[in-house]
Amino acid sequence: MARVIFREERCKGCGNCINVCPKTIISFRDKLNLGGYHPAGVSEENMDKCIGCASCAKMCPDCVITVIK
Repeated sequence: MARVIFREERCKGCGNCINVCPKTIISFRDKLNLGGYHPAGVSEENMDKCIGCASCAKMCPDCVITVIK
């Protein structure tokens, strides 16, 4: 099973990862990070739907996302 890890404290909320996810499992969190942004992430309920394509990590301009296969 693939897994994605978001360093939410570094996310600027650009939404690039949300737009490219083929499984549409990435969304903005309700909470704000230290920078005042709503970070992107994947809920634990949706984590099992991740296929490990790494499209989200490739699109992230701030290298916030790590994909573990």
